[in-house]
Amino acid sequence: MKKGKEVKISYWAAHATTIVSVTMVLLIIGIIAIITTSARRETVRLRESLEISVIMADSISDEGAAATAALLRKEPFCRDVRVITSAQALEEWKKETGEDLEALFGVNPLSPELTFTMPAAYSAPDSLKKVEAAIRRLGGIEDIAMPEGEMVMKMNDNISRLSLILGAIAVVMLVISFVLINNTVHLTVYARRFIIHTMQLVGATNGFIRRPVVLRNLLAGLLAGLIASGLLVVVMALAPEMGFSDIQAAIGWETVGVTAAGITILGAVLCALAASIATTRYLRKDYDALFR
Repeated sequence: MKKGKEVKISYWAAHATTIVSVTMVLLIIGIIAIITTSARRETVRLRESLEISVIMADSISDEGAAATAALLRKEPFCRDVRVITSAQALEEWKKETGEDLEALFGVNPLSPELTFTMPAAYSAPDSLKKVEAAIRRLGGIEDIAMPEGEMVMKMNDNISRLSLILGAIAVVMLVISFVLINNTVHLTVYARRFIIHTMQLVGATNGFIRRPVVLRNLLAGLLAGLIASGLLVVVMALAPEMGFSDIQAAIGWETVGVTAAGITILGAVLCALAASIATTRYLRKDYDALFR
């Protein structure tokens, strides 16, 4: 009985080591995934925050500007169109400069304006030129205030560089995680190599031997993923109390939920795959090779 008890403790100790190791790896992957996702969301927000102002000609009334805005809303490059009437433009001018143009000239010299933002896909300099040409074809346009091409190019270059760096880190971490998980699971299977060989001697098929090993490690990876997901949720929940009140708004619970599901599935798949590879390796070895 004592000997059997020792074997049981050794077995659970091996799987506890696997679960802890895989949990730490998945937690790091989850953090990188959240950072990468949040960075991509922020880049989209920055691109979509570029605003275009369309100044209508003096001959265009507020109703004409509203009609032009209706046409703009049908364009694929246009979102969140806002009509600024000539009276609103005059009021904004007063607030910004303190000058009363109507009192100075006797009439309101400002014409209506349209402002809108664009989907992120239209933030490239070439796309901005096409957008400007499409706006001018509508007619009744005096001027268009577009984002500077050089500024847009620098922003896009910085965003692309950041995305490339984060993507490279994610790929490297995925490779490292598989190597670490594979080594950890391999040690677990290594401890059972003689049992595997004995089962082969009594006529068990490779699939019959491999199935329980893969299933145990799949469950270990699933448990590790759930623990790592729980840690991510706890960190997010406690972030405001630790002084990081903006994290929840910047990341969002949806991102955390998708990441948690992803690392849980990833942990199960990687552990099962590593167990299958390790078991197959020992199934192909003869008895003498098991001592090496």
